[in-house]
Amino acid sequence: MLLLPNPVTPTPGQPGNRTMPLLHFDNRFVHELPGETEGENRPRAVQGICWSRVPPTPVRQPRLLSFSRPMADTLGLSEEDIRDPAFVAAMSGNRLLHGMLPFATCYGGHQFGHWAGQLGDGRAISLGEAINPAGERWELQLKGAGPTPYSRMADGRAVLRSSLREFVCSEAMHHLGIPTTRALTLCLTGEDVVRDMFYDGHPEAEPGAVVCRVSPSFTRFGHFEMLMARGETELLRRFTDFTIDRDFPDIAVDDPDRYAKLFHTVCERTALMVAHWMRVGFVHGVMNSDNMSILGLTIDYGPYGWLEDFDPLWTPNTTDAQGRRYCFGRQPEIAHWNLQCLARALSPLIRDQQVFDDGLAAYDRDYARHFRAMYADKLGIERIQDNDEPLVQDLFTTLEAAQLDMTLFFRKLVELDLAAPSTETVREAFYREDLREKEGRRVKEWLERYGKRVSSDSLPEALRREKMLAANPKYVFRNYLAQQAIDAAEAGDTGPLETLMTVLQRPCEEQPQHEAHAARRPEWARHRAGCSMLSCSS
Repeated sequence: MLLLPNPVTPTPGQPGNRTMPLLHFDNRFVHELPGETEGENRPRAVQGICWSRVPPTPVRQPRLLSFSRPMADTLGLSEEDIRDPAFVAAMSGNRLLHGMLPFATCYGGHQFGHWAGQLGDGRAISLGEAINPAGERWELQLKGAGPTPYSRMADGRAVLRSSLREFVCSEAMHHLGIPTTRALTLCLTGEDVVRDMFYDGHPEAEPGAVVCRVSPSFTRFGHFEMLMARGETELLRRFTDFTIDRDFPDIAVDDPDRYAKLFHTVCERTALMVAHWMRVGFVHGVMNSDNMSILGLTIDYGPYGWLEDFDPLWTPNTTDAQGRRYCFGRQPEIAHWNLQCLARALSPLIRDQQVFDDGLAAYDRDYARHFRAMYADKLGIERIQDNDEPLVQDLFTTLEAAQLDMTLFFRKLVELDLAAPSTETVREAFYREDLREKEGRRVKEWLERYGKRVSSDSLPEALRREKMLAANPKYVFRNYLAQQAIDAAEAGDTGPLETLMTVLQRPCEEQPQHEAHAARRPEWARHRAGCSMLSCSS
């Protein structure tokens, strides 16, 4: 078995070991919060600490499959830097570069509405917190790099299927303007990982992979929940003060109202994030409280999916197929529920219940405000007035009844002749010919009402089109596109993956050479595994 060396500085001049650019790691999390440096790397309950020192587990044959050029640029890394064998080894878990100090964090959380106790970074190992040339903090975290004390009985690994989905989608979300964690590299391990994809008693060996995801912070609601659940109030206070000082520079760490301001800020950011999800039809799939970022970032891309034929009750998660707790239409409500979990976690620090009531009320107001503003842009009107609500509500019921493709419908709406609205404009958004015939009149009537509303608006035509084109992406990471890229990558062809990475960097622009990537879901993908629903297995 390979042994992971201690942090080293690459030696100039040696093949595959040239001088790497200086990423300055300050690693505040491990330096300023209590942790364990000598604990055994076995599943166990961990008390009184925030992190455990744990090295990645080396893999047999690490190979770089892809990387994000925009994220590399942000970190000040060139393509030559990324492809250097020493760097690839670090991104696969086979070595550490100078300054890296790997650790896993301890957190808990509510899963599907129930307290799940200690969860922690079961297969995520942070390499450290790096400061880029612009002075920005970015934590580099390997997902699938082996077991940690928080792995329970799992192996800490990940398969190519799920790793590719997280790698591409996190970057796609960024280019859609949605708050999200990012991704830097996707590496194959040269080892198989056994997974039961649908938990139906049919495990299979799949190619293993490691994704390096990047974020200013990976702190979750669950970090606070775990400390509160264990009654570790002083550590909760210390952890919260640290979070404010490091991640919320607009809040003074000696401000007596700092905890209230923190909660209100998290509510505001969460409202914006979820409104963006609802804008583009993104369904997270597993909105447990441990999958909620304290920074209001989309985090943990597991069984997510993109709404295709419009269905507010659709969930991409097979585990959620019965209850549909995390379906598309319930996401704003679930975010509110998770914020209540955070409120309970902070209650030892905030004795005034009114602080939480005000924060949660602000979340509801902010979400409604963002939703209205975003859908005003999608519809090409100056603002959504109270008397516009029937028009908007009827739009959603019409989309659902006709099973129209959400992304295509809104994109085609830009082309509508307001003086003579026709269903032909949105014909490509229909999945079923029988529903086009059955619901066509209903769609046409809504288009006519919409045309009159837009024609009465004060927004100039050129500005209307500009707003709509910017708010309604043509290209999203559709479920079947993800599966096609996975199938090709497993067969050794990274072409579809690289094309997707390029196309999704400009989601709202016309790209005639990539028109096929804007097409609605093909019929073969309606019920195919990976194209319709997934499990949390990865």
